[in-house]
Amino acid sequence: MATRDRSWVVPPDSVAGALAALTEQGPRWVWWRARDCPLLPLRPRTCWDLGAVHRVLHGGRRDDPGAVWAAAHGLNWPPEAAGELALLDRGGLAVDGDPAEPVRADGTLHPEWTGATPLDPARWAALALAVQARQETALRALADPRPAPLDPPLALLTAYAESAAALLAVELEHDGLPVNRSVAEALVAAQLGPRPGWPREVRDAPVLEHLQADLRNPTLVREALLRLGIDVPDTRSWRLEAYRTAHPAVEALLAWRKVERTATTYGYGWLDGHVGLDGRLRGSWTSADGGAGRMTAQAGLHSLPVELRPAVAAEDGQVLVRADLGQVEPRVLAAVSGDAGLAGAARADDMYTPVAELLRCDRPTAKVAVLAAMYGQTSGPAGRALEQMERTYPTALAFLRAAEESGRVGRDVRTHGGRLVRVGSGGAGRFARNAVVQGAAAELFKAWAASVRTGLGADGGRIVLCLHDELLLQVPLARAEATAALLHSALRDTAGRWASGSGVRFVAEVAVVTRWSDAKA
Repeated sequence: MATRDRSWVVPPDSVAGALAALTEQGPRWVWWRARDCPLLPLRPRTCWDLGAVHRVLHGGRRDDPGAVWAAAHGLNWPPEAAGELALLDRGGLAVDGDPAEPVRADGTLHPEWTGATPLDPARWAALALAVQARQETALRALADPRPAPLDPPLALLTAYAESAAALLAVELEHDGLPVNRSVAEALVAAQLGPRPGWPREVRDAPVLEHLQADLRNPTLVREALLRLGIDVPDTRSWRLEAYRTAHPAVEALLAWRKVERTATTYGYGWLDGHVGLDGRLRGSWTSADGGAGRMTAQAGLHSLPVELRPAVAAEDGQVLVRADLGQVEPRVLAAVSGDAGLAGAARADDMYTPVAELLRCDRPTAKVAVLAAMYGQTSGPAGRALEQMERTYPTALAFLRAAEESGRVGRDVRTHGGRLVRVGSGGAGRFARNAVVQGAAAELFKAWAASVRTGLGADGGRIVLCLHDELLLQVPLARAEATAALLHSALRDTAGRWASGSGVRFVAEVAVVTRWSDAKA
């Protein structure tokens, strides 16, 4: 274990006890990766996660010590799997250096040191501190894009937030999402019948009465719909909604989709495999995906159907507090682009209303125009609305075009907070155009979540779900009102640092409920 000023040598299974001996206002801890540290049940307030910060500086998915060390020292990254490490070949013998030394002759880390238990914990801690210093220097060297830069620079704030998110990911995986098993079982049974559930042919039968096709082949389904006179470019559910009353086949197909999703992804197997006897849904978490840096989760945590949300319920003496950032990506675009007109619209509770006034259109069209600008859609009504966006908000559109051009020629981009987003060999213009907005929104969200986590304190409840732009907390009933206030104040403070000088206002809708389904979807 290490802090900026000193290090301690303790066995891995004693880390939590050593941490507990320090006060809550103790140092910021430095470790290679939070998920490799036995931190629970203790929950440090602050930390520096070398792997998380590495992914900010260098992009991609790698966060292992070998890659982190090599990048910090300007070396070629070693292969990810220890068994594939490139060795020097001298006379047919593989020479990998002295395993007693952590750094090999070529400057990279010896693979014997990058496992679960380092050979010399004190030296390993010293190496971690050395990497932290190099990372901090690199972050301070990045340009601060805020109109009114503060100290510390924005990239350093991103490092703190990303480190906290990596720690939060460990806690989310450990704690799980509270689920009422009996309610969940009843909801699954309502769609699939009693265990073991309706077989495939029973689920398919209501649709096959109207539509003769392999229901799991979208191309064949589209062809079958065409034979019924329903011509659609694809068979996505949202597109079929407009044809729900056109033919009984469409209604049956849409109903089948919901049942099929439950049967294949959220059926009895999912319930038994991921919801523990303690009534917690658990899955693995990643604090930043390999693209723009969003938090992701497995076991259905990020795609739980609306039909199953009534099962997500507060435990005895607790309530759920749900907070959702409102129109976050358009507000982020206003902040990161520096467009004064769009920033003015973002000061409203509903920013699409003033946008609609300036574009001289209705609110739905204004929303389409803003989303089209961020996602690079140029055809149909979106394209026509985008032309007006170009004239009304030229600075924002120029910012997006510059990102798209970078992606088109294969040039990597950095988000507002400093994260490197790898674009690849070219042709990824739309990806880069959206990544500079989506990635920045992910940074703001994680900084907000980190602030909320700290504000909750040791006994004030827990964050139990991070879903894109939404936080879900479980807190004691007596703390519900204070938690709602914390969510708002933490957002104001976070935005004040993250978007300093932009004039953009960020808002959150907060609700105190007993079931997740009680909150506005």
